[in-house]
Amino acid sequence: MNLAKSHDFFKPEDLGTDRVHIIGCGATGSTLAELLARFGITNITLYDFDAVEGKNLANQMFFHQHIHVPKVDAVASIITSINPGAAEDLRLEPEGWNGQRLAGYVFLCVDNIDLRREIAEKNRINPMIKAMFDFRLGLTDAQHYAARWNDLKAVDNFIATMSFSHDEVDEVRSACHEVLSVAPTIRIIVAHGVANFINFVKTKEIKKTVWIDAFAHTVEAY
Repeated sequence: MNLAKSHDFFKPEDLGTDRVHIIGCGATGSTLAELLARFGITNITLYDFDAVEGKNLANQMFFHQHIHVPKVDAVASIITSINPGAAEDLRLEPEGWNGQRLAGYVFLCVDNIDLRREIAEKNRINPMIKAMFDFRLGLTDAQHYAARWNDLKAVDNFIATMSFSHDEVDEVRSACHEVLSVAPTIRIIVAHGVANFINFVKTKEIKKTVWIDAFAHTVEAY
């Protein structure tokens, strides 16, 4: 892959042997994988037990030919269509996350807050994780949370942002009860998450919280 457009800004080899774990390959996960692939990052493990549905094409990175394909395979095909050399480094977990060992960088992209909290809590004192990143999606607004994993106070604050259940999530739904979600909101918040990750790898600085409203054109970061 020719990285002439970005290599002077970010070198994927700066990750060393660390892996990037993308847990959930739907709206945020598929978008995240595509952006990371364009930086030349190949040490990626994909977790998801679901398959692509037709309705996913509106707000996820998939194409018509991916319908009925397992999401981990569909995301892997997107990554390798960008960078064929990534194939040998990719790892697929088609049953999702079920307690597998995590190390390096972890992105929580599943659509269930209870599972995200479980992953973070079970890995609270995992010294092999460098940072963990999370995303919350509304219709036009979204939030991104992150924590340096060797800072226990930051980890506990990160977990505290998940102190509610999946049933308590306030989702915007259509007249037929479908959860509404649009691509611009997803792409903007995931882009902020990727920028946060790249900055952390380069400088060890991290933003703990990013709030955006894609259609009001507002961003707040702390």
